[in-house]
Amino acid sequence: QVQLVESGGGLVQAGGSLRLSCAASGSMFSTNAMGWHRQAPGKQRDLVAHITSGGSTNYADSVKGRFTISRDNAKNTVYLQMNSLKPEDTAVYYCKIITGGRQYWGQGTQVTVSS
Repeated sequence: QVQLVESGGGLVQAGGSLRLSCAASGSMFSTNAMGWHRQAPGKQRDLVAHITSGGSTNYADSVKGRFTISRDNAKNTVYLQMNSLKPEDTAVYYCKIITGGRQYWGQGTQVTVSS
């Protein structure tokens, strides 16, 4: 089992920044992938950004150039630096890890961007 604990969400004005963190604990392989997804009210959960243990990344088109995903393998922690936030970024952000052929989700953290 793997547990994920997210932090860093909150309320910010449009144009502002937030940094999300997600710490993983439990039984996991050193080779894994971590990522962030988000779900706005009434919408499906979509990928925001993804990073492998080797550091390869990919981003949703809507966040390219504004968001940066990174990770600290020694701490089993993944970060999402969000800049130039827009009201349409408002959602619950979920951390995910894929390890050993299984995926685990965090509890989610709310990000609200006011106009």
